[in-house]
Amino acid sequence: MRVALFLLLTGVLSVSSSRAADPTPRPNVLFIVCDDLNTHVSTSGYPHIKTPNLEGLAKAGMTFGRAYCQYPVCGPSRASFLSGLYPESTGVLDNKSDIRTTRPNTRSLPQCFKEQGYWTASVGKVFHSPQHEQGPLAWNKFQRFENDEMPHVLAAKKVFEAKHGPVDKGKNRRLWKKHLGTLSTQTHGRPRPGYGPSGLRDEQHKDGKNVRQVVSWLDEKRNGERPFFIVCGIQKPHVPFLAPDAYFKLYPQESLQFSLTPAGFWNQAPRTAMVKRFQGFGFELGIENDALRREYTQAYHACISFIDAQIGLLLEGLKRNGLWENTIVVLTSDHGYQLGEHFMWGKVTLFEVCNRVPLLIRVPRLTQPGSSSDGLVELIDLYPTLAELCAVTPPEDLQGTSLVPMLSDPALPGKEFVYTVVRRGRKFGKAIRADHWRYARWPDGEELYDLQQDPAEHVNLATSAKHTDVLSVMRARLDRAEKTVAARR
Repeated sequence: MRVALFLLLTGVLSVSSSRAADPTPRPNVLFIVCDDLNTHVSTSGYPHIKTPNLEGLAKAGMTFGRAYCQYPVCGPSRASFLSGLYPESTGVLDNKSDIRTTRPNTRSLPQCFKEQGYWTASVGKVFHSPQHEQGPLAWNKFQRFENDEMPHVLAAKKVFEAKHGPVDKGKNRRLWKKHLGTLSTQTHGRPRPGYGPSGLRDEQHKDGKNVRQVVSWLDEKRNGERPFFIVCGIQKPHVPFLAPDAYFKLYPQESLQFSLTPAGFWNQAPRTAMVKRFQGFGFELGIENDALRREYTQAYHACISFIDAQIGLLLEGLKRNGLWENTIVVLTSDHGYQLGEHFMWGKVTLFEVCNRVPLLIRVPRLTQPGSSSDGLVELIDLYPTLAELCAVTPPEDLQGTSLVPMLSDPALPGKEFVYTVVRRGRKFGKAIRADHWRYARWPDGEELYDLQQDPAEHVNLATSAKHTDVLSVMRARLDRAEKTVAARR
């Protein structure tokens, strides 16, 4: 199957025994991974946002409408899809753990491509942090950038240093950090996230630098004669919610629209299904703070339109360099994000808005332009998919399933169910989606939502006498899922 697909993608009728002698190289890959991006994008059916470049990619390729992460936290999610394994198999269940310690012999997606002849490169956040970065083992080139300092911060620093001396000397470090946290909404520190117009140009933000670095690699043909596998880690819309001023003007606060959660929602849902991060954002459980919600949502949406503009530069760079027709493009996020739904903020929940992610894939000469699929898929499916598309032999222990058949035929149904897990202390919450249902099992109860009739997940049907048969089926499916995701060594 892999050889036949390779011939289809490259248009080669016969393959030389020497890869270097092939007249047409294997497909390139541009893999775009956003950070904390939920489905507030136009390609996911969200009408209140402007993401024209994502729309352009969707029109050229295929949109997966029901793609799910396996753990709604950055580190575990990235360890999962970069290894093609469920979180229980990776052993990475928090942001501190490193798969190189929990599962030392695992070969990551970029490592696999590098070992089999690809020029690999990354910018920004791909592996979770610099401490988790796999460096030369995975990449020929890798680079991380930081934002330039905001103009109002530079001005404040000048005043501070005139009075106290350098901000990086002795007790000034603590004093400056404390002062910075009170300077503006943009400079809020933990637990309150910063947000607001940055006063910077696009190219002064780390994501502006990330995409321009990738474009320079394309312009300079840094991969030489080898096909490339480039991962562009997009940091936004992760906190702090900072973006150039122009993107905030796209979303006047008074025009924002929300789905309001019933005040008594948490009287009928397991308490362990919630996380208290909403407190750090300045909210109270069960109480709508409309003004503050508008401020944060405007900033989150501004970040999305900002990164959409940067993604447009990547796509234009492929086309300008004659690479569009031999480059596979994948765009997704590590997980979703709560923006006040169920009174929750941030991540680490099992609700749809936190676990469903955008997924766009374009494969030249394979995907039908403008096609879409409602089949259930998981982020761990990306590793086997890219390996098959690029005639790369993957590790034998992958737990994902190749999406190539669905890319060829959007009508295929996808998986019977998809699985997401999250930890609560030493215990877990576990959820599956199947048909139009979401079921979750928590230490203190269950959830069952009819996503067709109740897409906002406001009515928990787990105690409904009318749904005992559905509940029984979903329980059995989760039991099967738990066996499927068990550790493979």
